[in-house]
Amino acid sequence: MKRFYKEVAAAAEPGGFAIRLDGRPVKTPARNPLLLPGAELAEAIAAEWAAQGETIDPRSMPLTGLANAAIDRVAPDPARFAADIAVYGETDLLCYRADEPAELAARQAAAWDPLIDWAQRRYDIHFTIATGIIHKAQPAATVTRLAEAAAARDAFALAGLSPLTTIGGSLVTALAVAEGAVDADAAFAATHLDELWQAEQWGEDALAADARAARRRDFIAAARFVALAG
Repeated sequence: MKRFYKEVAAAAEPGGFAIRLDGRPVKTPARNPLLLPGAELAEAIAAEWAAQGETIDPRSMPLTGLANAAIDRVAPDPARFAADIAVYGETDLLCYRADEPAELAARQAAAWDPLIDWAQRRYDIHFTIATGIIHKAQPAATVTRLAEAAAARDAFALAGLSPLTTIGGSLVTALAVAEGAVDADAAFAATHLDELWQAEQWGEDALAADARAARRRDFIAAARFVALAG
């Protein structure tokens, strides 16, 4: 789509902040008002619109995309959306460890144990740690508490928490990012530790590296969205 506006502004309105293009409010793909919960998020999204060249590229506007998702997809049924995220608490990546080689197991422990320890303290829960990939059930209380932690968030927080969880395969890590217990770069590296280790051992595949870079951009953008919307 060709750029059709000259001026971009974030404006306070009843119930939130709107993005205006040449004075006209932006709407979501479902034609809902793009109404944002805070000034910081509104300014960041306005900056995405202002940075567009002659052609509008939605791929360069991740915050706008997440805001659209929060309004059009999450807000109509946040409980269902939270439940979909909570499923990851039953099979969290951090709970499945390699038994060999020893170097990989040690790296997993160094990167993942602090996140597990944080979640156990934060939510007063316990995790069952397994070796291999065979499913091992987590305590019911753990699954429940993690589900409650997801369900307590509003539509905007859930819209950001979802890609943090699905990209990393870890609800624990996503919650740690959302609550400022770990920064996004470290969290992404932790959840991609196995892939990075394999690349070290056997060499990097260009397509795999490109795919990982794309996931990282989405992960970092989601972390920023959660922080700005909070």
